[in-house]
Amino acid sequence: MKKLLTSPSKMKLSDSENVSYQNILKLVPEISLNLMAVKVENHPNDFASWCEELLDVCQNRINFSLLEEKQLPTVKKMVLQLQQAITLQQLKMLRIAPWPVLSSFIINKAETLALNEQLALMQYIAQIKQQTLTAMIEEDRLAFAGKHVPNHDPAIYKFDVEWFCSTKTAKGFHCALEAAPEKLDAALSHIPLEGDVTEAQYLSFVSDYLAAFVGLEDDKATLAPATRLLAMRRPDIFTALSQPKLELLSQALGYTKLHNRDFKRYWSDIVQTIKNTPWFNSAIPEDPQEFDLWQIRALLPSMFFYSDQQHADNSNYIKSLSKPKSAKTKVNLDRGQKRSQESAEILVDRALAADDIPAHIKAMRDSITAEVVKGRSVNETIALMRTIFG
Repeated sequence: MKKLLTSPSKMKLSDSENVSYQNILKLVPEISLNLMAVKVENHPNDFASWCEELLDVCQNRINFSLLEEKQLPTVKKMVLQLQQAITLQQLKMLRIAPWPVLSSFIINKAETLALNEQLALMQYIAQIKQQTLTAMIEEDRLAFAGKHVPNHDPAIYKFDVEWFCSTKTAKGFHCALEAAPEKLDAALSHIPLEGDVTEAQYLSFVSDYLAAFVGLEDDKATLAPATRLLAMRRPDIFTALSQPKLELLSQALGYTKLHNRDFKRYWSDIVQTIKNTPWFNSAIPEDPQEFDLWQIRALLPSMFFYSDQQHADNSNYIKSLSKPKSAKTKVNLDRGQKRSQESAEILVDRALAADDIPAHIKAMRDSITAEVVKGRSVNETIALMRTIFG
């Protein structure tokens, strides 16, 4: 273990790598005896692999039963430091990697990235994005905006709508979305659905986006929710990331940290930098899976942040599939998850369009819709009808 802990001192570390290493070393004394008890046979020669080895020690091989309560925060902090160091190493690939390297990295991590789910989200967004936010049903509007709610029926929304950039904590943004979606529509109207996007068009978006918050109780228009709207409209141009991830990405691309109202720097430091990378300007790939990635290539940087199986399992879609139907949940269903008639009709029609739905079940559309309005899930209602009527 001692050899592992000291080995980066013999590596040629960059300034940022050395900072990461020193920050990790500062945490070692608090748990040194616990670390020394772990047998280490793998001694990597590069910093990224070193981080992965020590991360495995901290997550899987250290004896947690011997740790004191006061030591647990130190282990957690070291895990976060190592994950961040790995993220920075992976993000730096974006500067110079050609398309084959980039796409292979993503495809090889498809399971931990929940790649199929992320692609399913973007395929769904592609079907609805020509509508205005005002015209969308509430479930679609929140899917576009990046906030999961219980009414996102897993029979219809077969993905976590919060992939790429969750906006669930952006209260001011959701106040604006609920109070005046037409103002956010006005902002998005400056961004064409295809072709190039100019800086002037982007700045017009920013102007109207900021105006949408005027007069609200929480009138602070922040950057991350704006990137979500932009990226859902044009995933081939704009990168959607939460504020902490935007800061890490800007650092990895060689810029100072991007703050939560740096709208101009988002265009120059993120959008334009990514637009000028080799992989972004590659020829259209022939492989179908690579083509799906290429169509949303401005979103790909989000897939270079550290991920593991827990990352995939934390999907709201996965959780909704495995959520137990307790008696309390059934009692509260009508109160907590009612839908509008319009939302219910649209969701039911989408589900009934499936090839495996028999004609006699499709004929029960009105009855199914009535149950969905009350709050019962579409999938549950159709399953109940099939159980009763075959």
